[in-house]
Amino acid sequence: MDRKYIFVTGGVVSGLGKGVSAASLGMLLKQRGLKVAAQKLDPYLNVDPGTMSPYQHGEVFVTEDGAETDLDLGHYERFIDENLNRKSNLTSGKVFWNILTRERRGEYLGKTVQIIPHVTDEIKAAIYSLGEMTEADVVITEIGGTIGDIESQPFLEAIRQLRIEAGVDNTMFIHVVLVPYLACSGEYKTKPGQHSVHELQGMGIMPDCIIARSDKTLDDDILSKLAMFCNVSRKAVIGNENVNPIYALPLLLHERGFDDFAVSRLSLNCGPCDLEGWTAAVERMERPKDRRVRIAICGKYVKLPDAYLSINEALYHAASWNDADLELVFVDTEEVEKIGPEQLLKDVDGILVPGGFGSRGIEGMIQCARFARENDVPYLGICLGMQIAVIEAARSLAGLKNANSREFDPEGDECVIDLMDEQRNIVAKGGTMRLGAYPCAIQRGTLLHSLYGQDTVQERHRHRYEVSPAFQDQIADSGIVFSGTSPDGKLVEAMENPSCRFFVAVQSHPEFKSRPNRVHPLFDGFIKASLH
Repeated sequence: MDRKYIFVTGGVVSGLGKGVSAASLGMLLKQRGLKVAAQKLDPYLNVDPGTMSPYQHGEVFVTEDGAETDLDLGHYERFIDENLNRKSNLTSGKVFWNILTRERRGEYLGKTVQIIPHVTDEIKAAIYSLGEMTEADVVITEIGGTIGDIESQPFLEAIRQLRIEAGVDNTMFIHVVLVPYLACSGEYKTKPGQHSVHELQGMGIMPDCIIARSDKTLDDDILSKLAMFCNVSRKAVIGNENVNPIYALPLLLHERGFDDFAVSRLSLNCGPCDLEGWTAAVERMERPKDRRVRIAICGKYVKLPDAYLSINEALYHAASWNDADLELVFVDTEEVEKIGPEQLLKDVDGILVPGGFGSRGIEGMIQCARFARENDVPYLGICLGMQIAVIEAARSLAGLKNANSREFDPEGDECVIDLMDEQRNIVAKGGTMRLGAYPCAIQRGTLLHSLYGQDTVQERHRHRYEVSPAFQDQIADSGIVFSGTSPDGKLVEAMENPSCRFFVAVQSHPEFKSRPNRVHPLFDGFIKASLH
């Protein structure tokens, strides 16, 4: 069977859910026995989102091989349950970087470098390369942005060309459009979707399938109207209203024949869709719960929940697994600095301090860690959250009153968190941190070991600073246990406070590996402790 290519574009407005639509189709095709690879093409000029503020672009999702990528890749991994890689995210910045680097080396043999063919060839090469590397049966590629955006045009031209090269029978275009409801007239309007499809057609791309996004279920006459005016068959128009939980979306789309249409359109040789395990997970999420768990996420980007998207989802997976409703309380640690943690955290069942960069709100995070320790409130620290816990313990328990991180106090003499040796001479910011999966050796007899049930685990990282070896013994003498280290013992990977019922912090980002049907053990343990 020839490799198949599916492209997902969006129109009318951004944020329609192209990513979860693509992820849902990928999951359905995988459950039919196909090998699926997923990819996001982003038109912005940043080489990757690693240097962007979470307020600009939400969380940065880190792959096993250390790529800093778009948050949509988190949806792909959670739905499809396949580890993605650095070829799974391509930006305009990366495309131009590669081309201009070659041009400076003289690799174009004196030719004029142009959008066509050089930029479009680079984009096509990235799509082909992902399929070849993963040996996928189907490559699903989402085009970021919205039809009509000037920066998206080279990507759209590239996929138009790819259809010619790979063949119409081996390519499928899916276009996601908004069908808005006008309260003044009491009706849904298809005209924005029609205009979006017509603009796409003007670029030489004829969509094979249309996903109609709406707040509520669309009547058949609305979907039929879209089919008629967008030049596709009625079965090629799939209604996609808001669903809760989001993990119910693949079941809804399967019921409406989305994967059947794709299988037929691409002549895919595969079996029926096995949704037994996924259905059980969704039913567990939807089942009425008789208890609730309130978790405070204490950070500096709390005004945009997408800044902590994978953490939010990992907590949701764990709460559902433990038959509890999850209530997230987003606590701005700058507010904690002003009024203290007592009022803001008095009614929460657990406290999580996530990752982040910069000095803003740091003292508030330290106060949150102290509140958790002193009041025996379950605490989970992620990346910066571990460094915060170490600083707090050093100040309160180990007698290091000026304990801090070199990141926040460059001239400090008690920097219990310091720059990693290999980071000291690095000036460039993009893609230069300790990134990707690294092993962690876990000390037996610790809470961490009981949670994982393993001596060694692999988790993904994204950081420059580490616990300073110069202060480890003094902090350990105060009662803190460094329960996880790198296999050579040089880097601290985890710490815990045995005097608390659950006080665990890790340098890694375990949230990236949580799945709706396979809860991560750290989040499972944290939620269990928060429920008791």
